[in-house]
Amino acid sequence: MPDVAERIKEKLALLPDRPGVYTMKDGTGNVIYVGKAAVLKNRVRSYFRNSPDSAKTLALAARIADFEYIVTANELEALILESTLIKKHRPRYNILLKDDKSYPYLRVTCPEEYPRVFMTRRFVRDGSRYFGPYASVGALRETLVFLRKLFPLRTCRKPGKRPCLEFHIKRCLAPCAGLVDKATYTGLVDGVCCFLEGKSDFLIKRLRAAMLDASGGLRYEEAARLRDQISALEIIRQQQTAVTVAGNLDALGLASSGSLTCVQIFFVRQGKVTGRDHFLLSGGETAPDWEAAAAFIKQYYDKAAFIPAEIILPVVLPDEERTLLAAWLTGRAGRQVSVGRPARGVKRDLLVLAAENAHTLLKEEQQSRRRQDAGWTAAAEQLVGALGLAEAPERIDCFDISHIQGAHTAASMSVFRAGNPSRKDYRRYKIQSTEGRPDDFKAMSEVVLRRYEKYDSLPDLVIIDGGRGQLNAALEVVRGLGLNIPVIGLAKQFEEIWLEGVKHPMRLPADSPALLLLRRIRDEAHRFAVSYHRKLRAKRNMVSLLDNIPEIGETRRKALWEHFGSLQAIREASTEELAQAPRMNKRAAESVVRYFSLTDEGFV
Repeated sequence: MPDVAERIKEKLALLPDRPGVYTMKDGTGNVIYVGKAAVLKNRVRSYFRNSPDSAKTLALAARIADFEYIVTANELEALILESTLIKKHRPRYNILLKDDKSYPYLRVTCPEEYPRVFMTRRFVRDGSRYFGPYASVGALRETLVFLRKLFPLRTCRKPGKRPCLEFHIKRCLAPCAGLVDKATYTGLVDGVCCFLEGKSDFLIKRLRAAMLDASGGLRYEEAARLRDQISALEIIRQQQTAVTVAGNLDALGLASSGSLTCVQIFFVRQGKVTGRDHFLLSGGETAPDWEAAAAFIKQYYDKAAFIPAEIILPVVLPDEERTLLAAWLTGRAGRQVSVGRPARGVKRDLLVLAAENAHTLLKEEQQSRRRQDAGWTAAAEQLVGALGLAEAPERIDCFDISHIQGAHTAASMSVFRAGNPSRKDYRRYKIQSTEGRPDDFKAMSEVVLRRYEKYDSLPDLVIIDGGRGQLNAALEVVRGLGLNIPVIGLAKQFEEIWLEGVKHPMRLPADSPALLLLRRIRDEAHRFAVSYHRKLRAKRNMVSLLDNIPEIGETRRKALWEHFGSLQAIREASTEELAQAPRMNKRAAESVVRYFSLTDEGFV
């Protein structure tokens, strides 16, 4: 077998003069970097020169044990593939948008006869309109509450035949009962879309005309409702900052320190700053600002429901990169999109303001992290003294059990590293040994055995959610495996800490950093266990209900569960959404909708 250097040398000699994407791997086969190249031969070889162009490239090159590449037809295809692979592998040395999967959208179900508006995290390509993503779920919910007060659209997923409570409290116009005509309802939907697009001036002008028409026709109740809508929109418009630019654009501000970069976006719609969001990028140490900006654009606008006509940046992108990003964004938006840095004027002033906000947010994030680090240091010192540990525990595993009278027993393991949750290391377990009877001790023995019988890494401390019984059950397994890991129990009732071989429990001060950390880890394990237990129960309910539906056999039942994830999601899905699921067709989808509508009306 040739050594690593010889194998890489052989592969470098075979690199083509073509555009494409390359992946760098470490000695364990993990992808540590994904990049694109106009000419693969030139770009990949640059990593193995004697003097790499940056400290980051030097650190990356030292870890490369192998590489692979994919040839593409052109650079645009390479950019799209690069984004896909970064999203899939989350490589250590790429600049990554943190928590980019967690941002929700507002969805307007345009294909429905009487559309709804609601929050979602899932795209369904059925013609619905999406607005977002939103960084703050709280802000999104406030927006949704405001919209439902202003535009009383239906909220029911499967309309009945008579008005519900929402109609009687004036939160819905009851299209299900035919109490509103299609044109009026469509006008409300258009108003929602105008508001979310930032077209408040146009919307107010239209509503004012409708109000005058209603009052002239002696429809005073309708005119009063329109008047209240105009007043609410006027308040929102006054809160928006006007800028003297035409059209829609996004202004990006950047602030970097070490490996952390903060990106602040100002959303300008129809000449007004209608909102802003900020995002954090990791892995950008020693990288130039233009690389951070380009990485953010590729990851953020790959998911964004709306792409404006112009994106302005505080940095100058290389011509090749700017042209490529503009072409990609134009393809995503279906119209011309430009990317660049303004030299002067209002747009330049807007970038300065966005940069100031980014610097402020970055300082707040750094202060928060410093406080967390200080809290972790204090907690670690206390844990060493109180538990008699040889050194501060860098990794801590915690186990919890969840069930109802022994039914659907679930176990979880939360993992903290240096005082912070490491969610990629979380694990959940479906307990087999105690099904049908409550036995926390046996369940704890099973999950600990399954975790440490074959392990890839060991923690510095193990926390068992429970008292002496649960601790002894875990210790019997751990010591039986020949492992010398510190194991403690943390009982909920009085927050007592049980130690191995000690007759009486220990109590730490309620406000001590060590106890606060232990409780936080235990509560996280409990949350994770309970959520899995609920999922198992929901799956049981889903199976028992779907078994009664014509056209739904075992294959389709499993496909529905895997596609939607819960019975509630299946119940709420439309015929079109169900028909698009794997193994489904329109006839089977109609059967599911018909069954749940009969269930809701009490016929099943």
